[in-house]
Amino acid sequence: MSEPTRPLIRFLLSDIDGTLLRPDHSLSEANIEAFQQLRAAGIHYTLASSRPPRAMRQQIEALGIDLPTVAFNGGNIINPDGSLLAAHRIPQAAAIASLALFEGQDCSVWVFADDQWLLRDPHGAYVEHEHRTLGYDPVLVDSFEPYLDRVDKIVAASADHELLKRLEAQLNPQIAGQALASRSQLYYLDVNAVDANKGTALVTLAKHLGVSLAQSAVIGDGGNDVAMFRQAGLSIAMGQGEEGVRSQADYVTDSNLDDGVAHAIRRYILPD
Repeated sequence: MSEPTRPLIRFLLSDIDGTLLRPDHSLSEANIEAFQQLRAAGIHYTLASSRPPRAMRQQIEALGIDLPTVAFNGGNIINPDGSLLAAHRIPQAAAIASLALFEGQDCSVWVFADDQWLLRDPHGAYVEHEHRTLGYDPVLVDSFEPYLDRVDKIVAASADHELLKRLEAQLNPQIAGQALASRSQLYYLDVNAVDANKGTALVTLAKHLGVSLAQSAVIGDGGNDVAMFRQAGLSIAMGQGEEGVRSQADYVTDSNLDDGVAHAIRRYILPD
């Protein structure tokens, strides 16, 4: 079977963790150089992540990004000057339902609101891991209740990956039409507003740039990246991603350990 004809790409939206970054969260020189090649070719690029806005600054600076960026899986789209291009927060009823389901489960529960990472148990699963990833301290609270009218994201973190799959399946029918639960990593189940997804963010950014979706490319590794796969003219999955993610992309590149983003840019996005 012959390879499908690739569209001319004018815009790339890339995930960060598990995609742009290596497993140790470092940004390789190969990936930096590939993005420099995009700039030289006149191809727009920016980042989309489940991270909060301030946890993306290091990557934004390293890649010289001067376009709006996507945080909280699409919950916030942030202009280069720090103002919001778009914001989608979790309806209070959906936040309450999510927290009620996670209560008593073998998982750490976090709420992101007011540009803060809020938690009740500083020793919970993956707290240290997230601290290293975000680069700033959590805020310990007795209750999430004071923040429920302005939640950007809720996370359940657990080493029990099957538990998170079950919670995802149980929660989505309860919050349908208001919010969506999806796994950004095998060990993280994210809850965002229903319009806070990377697919909607891609549509918003393409319109902002005056680029058609057919000329947009995306690359990611997790279940929360599939929404942008479905909107883009060209979708690329990371080699180490789950089969359910890889099967929904047009192409599969190498793993994030092997500079899969750089290889994908040179194979599928840069002009021949």
